[in-house]
Amino acid sequence: MSLLDKLTKDMVAAMKAKDKETLSTVRMLKASVQNEKIKLGHELSEEEENSLLAREYKQRKEALEEFVAAKRQDLIDKTKAEMSVVEKYMPKQLSDDEIKAEANKWELSHGGISGRTAQQFANYLAGQEKKIKKGLALFPTL
Repeated sequence: MSLLDKLTKDMVAAMKAKDKETLSTVRMLKASVQNEKIKLGHELSEEEENSLLAREYKQRKEALEEFVAAKRQDLIDKTKAEMSVVEKYMPKQLSDDEIKAEANKWELSHGGISGRTAQQFANYLAGQEKKIKKGLALFPTL
């Protein structure tokens, strides 16, 4: 089932449940997916869908930081709720410990992580359908 299909199904469920916050966020996500589909001129691949979701999540995270700085509790609550809805559609994130364990395994089998091999490691994780949560900053040897 594609992301667009999931969003449509969840949008109907939110309408039936009269969940305005979820409905609003799902509609925004669905519009973003459709706009990206039109922009690219083809159905989105899973990687493109994940990239779009990461972008949407990042936008909300940056907005949240601004709202916290401005002490706008109403907008903070709304943005956190939106972020939780977006997270439901994102792939499972690795914990810090899981990333470190994978990095240690990679180090043992490839003789370390630095420079070019760090990018290869990131690609390896992405290929395993596991995404890096906090980037390359968690490598134990860097």
